[in-house]
Amino acid sequence: MAGTVVPPRTAARLARVTGLSEVEARVLDALDTGWLLDRLRELVAVPSVGGTDAESDAQHLVAGWLEDTGTDVDRWPIDLVAAATAPDAPGQEVVRSEAWGVVGTLPGVQDGDPALVLCGHSDVVPAGDSALWPGDPFTPRLADGVLHGRGTCDMKGGLVAALAAVRAVRAAGVRLLRPLAVHSVVGEEDGGLGAWATLERGHRGDACVIPEPTAGSVMTANAGALTFRLTVTGLAAHGAMRDAGVSAVELFAEVHAALRALEAERQDDVDLFLGTRLPYGISIGTVQAGDWSSTVPDRLVAEGRYGVRVGEPVETARGVLESHLARFSAGHPWLAEHPVRVDWVGGSFASGQLPQGSPLLPAVQQAAVDAGRPRPAERAVPAGTDLRLYAAAGVPTLHYGPGDLALAHAPREQVPLADVEHVARVLALTALRECGVHSWV
Repeated sequence: MAGTVVPPRTAARLARVTGLSEVEARVLDALDTGWLLDRLRELVAVPSVGGTDAESDAQHLVAGWLEDTGTDVDRWPIDLVAAATAPDAPGQEVVRSEAWGVVGTLPGVQDGDPALVLCGHSDVVPAGDSALWPGDPFTPRLADGVLHGRGTCDMKGGLVAALAAVRAVRAAGVRLLRPLAVHSVVGEEDGGLGAWATLERGHRGDACVIPEPTAGSVMTANAGALTFRLTVTGLAAHGAMRDAGVSAVELFAEVHAALRALEAERQDDVDLFLGTRLPYGISIGTVQAGDWSSTVPDRLVAEGRYGVRVGEPVETARGVLESHLARFSAGHPWLAEHPVRVDWVGGSFASGQLPQGSPLLPAVQQAAVDAGRPRPAERAVPAGTDLRLYAAAGVPTLHYGPGDLALAHAPREQVPLADVEHVARVLALTALRECGVHSWV
């Protein structure tokens, strides 16, 4: 790959028609859509659910592709002890025996941090009930230009688009003025382990694009998300005399109503967010209560997800939920003496935001136009993402990627190949413009 140069072919004519520079047109002409599809199929076929051995398999696969492309690859085992104990670690919701970080850097003539980072995560969430899928979720299926399977949208399509963009720059014989990097990370779905470890290792950049699915928009902010555990205490009694007890299940129905009231109070800037009226939702995911069918349950444990407003510190968000439930408990005839207990567990996703006035936003918007689509609108994503880790490290970051977030984590997960190819073109143009071209042959 390192010695391959794609001949100019139609690059000069394409430049005249599109208004691109000749080197930009040549890079887009070098984009290999067949390679892109083959690599995406291969990566989707790896069942890289967080915490499984396949999570590491996917990272090694990506590292090999980066090496073949001619980048300088840093591949290292992540220190899981440090990730579990460091005060700034983002937390994890699955158990891992190992995890790997992978960074591939295309050198520039000038040394220093890359001018642009393209970051993508290779881990996926579990497939769920296989009966709800039309086929094996890890056997990618191509139908009418759309690739179906777990991870196609979230976010292996975006990761492969980044790899294809770097490969096109290399294949076109372009020598960049400043370095370009790809960060392939794990653990995004359960906290951000991989991005945190990559930044801890010292990998930085002047700017970062994370090609998460954005449905044609540019996402410049993400809401945060915290995992909480509620413990509700009742009073056990024989089910035949249930009025002698206090059911933790019935108490939780009241607690849940109080959570719904808080949720309604916290919604803000709804128009900025992608297709949701509850960007700062409070969702109960698991409920466990009782140990015998004829006993009034005296304990209920519920875990859920709590949205953090953009710009709201995590500690402030936690305090809002804790105070709300404390006030509710204080005004309740039983809970006043047995208040709901709140614990914070699992992943901790702060919010994140591209700095106002950052040139990265218009740069990506213009690249999208130059790649052949309308100028994307600026939006915010209601989910916790790795954007907030890069932003917190001082790296201006946004999302622009293929697919629709509404299809992620679902049995109908899919991504149009045209979207993946388009995003690869946008990332290639952005890389050339951010890193600069020193020479090309």
